[in-house]
Amino acid sequence: MDQALITRIVEAALLAANQPLALAQLHGLFPEDEPAPPGSVERALDLLREGCADRGVELVEVASGFRFQVKADVHAWVARLWTERKTRYTRATLETLALIAYRQPITRGEIEQVRGVAVSSNIIQALEEREWIRVVGHRDVPGRPALFGTTRTFLDYFGLKRLDELPPLSELKDIGELEPQLPLDPDAAPAAAGIAAGDAAGPDASGDAGADAPGADADPGDGQDTPDAVPAEAAEAASGTTHAQADAGANAPETTADADASDATHDTQAPEDTDGRSTH
Repeated sequence: MDQALITRIVEAALLAANQPLALAQLHGLFPEDEPAPPGSVERALDLLREGCADRGVELVEVASGFRFQVKADVHAWVARLWTERKTRYTRATLETLALIAYRQPITRGEIEQVRGVAVSSNIIQALEEREWIRVVGHRDVPGRPALFGTTRTFLDYFGLKRLDELPPLSELKDIGELEPQLPLDPDAAPAAAGIAAGDAAGPDASGDAGADAPGADADPGDGQDTPDAVPAEAAEAASGTTHAQADAGANAPETTADADASDATHDTQAPEDTDGRSTH
């Protein structure tokens, strides 16, 4: 089997798939009695990546594998295909997600301690339904509160391969700067564009049967129209800095949440997440 045919097969598979394909899956396209020559699939990926240099799409590797996606320089035009849906996550939801992403593993109580307000159950539920966060273990303290971490789906959505590819908080002024990538799958595109972000949100916080403590985020707007760029308070909450510290570019001081999360002797966690980073 020549390299040209292998490249065409790999390209067709990536275009037909509705999710990233891992290298093992690409090798699995070829039967055992006629496998692809060693290195040929990897060579095909290199050729396809090079072939996208002057195109509107690019071949990227994310946490789950390889996929074609819309390039950033044409993103604004392609996103207009879904301009009729302008819902965005609320600030409270994005602040919660930022804290989990940058400080994981972290408990709900630690999130509340940093944010200074109780976290609505609907926020956690919405993020879990999106499969952006999951329970990675439990804190070994009375009540055994759940420890939350991000998932491979979270990395895929934001076009990341590993957690260490997240932008430093000192450079992240708005959580809205974490732009999702547009895949080529038409069915997945609205969600990937971040336009249908409110679909999975649960009932209004006021209808949570009193599950949240007084002062919880009044978050009836998960999925309602809000400004595209979320103010820097979200990033500052994740770093534990004040406005002045953020403006000065100061390093974020360690908080109780960090100290607790780093105390491995008190944590009982699930096995390491498949997103390429330990849950600790």
